[in-house]
Amino acid sequence: MIPVLAIVGPTAAGKSSLALALACRLRGEIVSTDSRQVYRFMDIGTAKPSREDRAAVPHHLIDLVDPDQPFTVADYRRLALAAIKDIHRRGALPILVGGAGLYLRVLTQGLTVPAVPPDPAFRRAQEGLAEREGPQALHARLAEVDPAAARRIHPHNLRRVIRALEVWEATGQPISQLQGTTPPPVTLRKVGLTAPRATLYRWIDQRVDRMLAAGLVTEVRDLVARGYRWELPAMSSLGYRQIGEYLRGEVDLPTAVQRLKYETHRFARQQHAWFRPDDPSIQWFSLADETLEKIVDTILREISVSAFPHKREC
Repeated sequence: MIPVLAIVGPTAAGKSSLALALACRLRGEIVSTDSRQVYRFMDIGTAKPSREDRAAVPHHLIDLVDPDQPFTVADYRRLALAAIKDIHRRGALPILVGGAGLYLRVLTQGLTVPAVPPDPAFRRAQEGLAEREGPQALHARLAEVDPAAARRIHPHNLRRVIRALEVWEATGQPISQLQGTTPPPVTLRKVGLTAPRATLYRWIDQRVDRMLAAGLVTEVRDLVARGYRWELPAMSSLGYRQIGEYLRGEVDLPTAVQRLKYETHRFARQQHAWFRPDDPSIQWFSLADETLEKIVDTILREISVSAFPHKREC
């Protein structure tokens, strides 16, 4: 069994900083569980680690595909498991960090997913149907072809409903029958970072401001200049969607920025469904209450580091 450390929690809570600090003390290497950092050319809006951080500590599963190339959860699971095994083989500690709860679940709980690539045309058609007839119409269709999935998926979770229908259309089989569990050969320790809601919102807003100052608008404009279309799934990500509204002349920049902040607040609330404060498997900390150094020291006192005695100078 491979020991793995996972840093979880809502966006902007400080997960990357904690992962870097622990990687330096535990001879760790970081495996991203961020569903958007896999895309090249999307650096600022996805809050990728800096060149300096990536030079100090090896990072994996970043910059894998172009924004118009398909990348599925099944792709992620395959590549992440390979990275974890390679890191362990070289005597280092795999450290998972990111806010994509589905990626972490697929990887650590062994949830297998159908290897069906996204179909942008199908998704646009279904989204249009949902706009005209409401999301309940799509959910009713799902209940016809896959009642088990319909019972699990809320009618308003449009993304998951469309994905289940997409798998049905591509394979003729219910996604509920194609999904299964194959536990991976890992022992997992989870550490969580969170903060009071008002504090977290302030950190989110400050990070958005830093992204704007770092050139987020230029980054989005350059993506369009490269030929990447607005309707691509990658371009619907937080930051890219709102700045896209500004660049298309639909809103002014202050409105786009405010929408980005509010939507990121909402995303942070959704992440609590994946990383619940009452989850006994997660040891929670908050950078609002303790310094990074104190949190690192606490974790090091409690984690077995005998297999990773060599520190890295960062």
